[in-house]
Amino acid sequence: MRETLILLPGWSLDGAVLQPLADALAGELQVQIAELPALTSASVSDWLDELDARLPHDCWLAGWSLGGMLAAALAARRGARCRGLIGLASNARFVSSHAWPQAMPADTYATFYEGCAHNAGATLKRFAMLCAQGGADARSLSRQLQAKLLADEPSLLAGLQVLATLDNRIALATFTGPQLHLLAEQDALVPAVVADDLLALLPAGEVDVLEDCGHAFVLDQADALAALMLDFIREVSDV
Repeated sequence: MRETLILLPGWSLDGAVLQPLADALAGELQVQIAELPALTSASVSDWLDELDARLPHDCWLAGWSLGGMLAAALAARRGARCRGLIGLASNARFVSSHAWPQAMPADTYATFYEGCAHNAGATLKRFAMLCAQGGADARSLSRQLQAKLLADEPSLLAGLQVLATLDNRIALATFTGPQLHLLAEQDALVPAVVADDLLALLPAGEVDVLEDCGHAFVLDQADALAALMLDFIREVSDV
């Protein structure tokens, strides 16, 4: 099996944060880590246009958090030109609404956005701690994440706005390729209880919850994630 898989990181983080996962996948896949767009535009279409022009076609799209949401939207746009989709700690909507309540409360998001606008450094440090929460060694995970944080504030604020506006319910429901969505039981940013709601959206696919880990499971559970991803790709590829 030598499928090509693109990995997209989460908001505010360098793609190098996904290197442990890429290394765990590399024995059986051609893995490419792609950075998120460095745009000041908060238009979802602009972000998708940039990714669509830059990333190869006819490959698997996978992403963590915001990266997973963008991967889902791009997979729906590409349709048959996308081999499959894998979301890692990624919700259909990041901010809750009446129609999709299992997400971050709107007032929590608004406070976080204001914090990033006025004191990006402190807010990013807090974000790293939230990502690490629930991990086996949260302090170490937080330090690793802080070392991979980006400091381009205009792009960071635009990315937060994309997080707030991107609604993938239709994208997930209409993409007919294979889908796997992996959630973390102790995630402080994407509630694992959304699993059933996500599964109900999919025309076909799987949603699984990994126990005893948080949002940063791409770091501390890289081997377990890679095993699940490879098993799924083998299954749907009949390899």
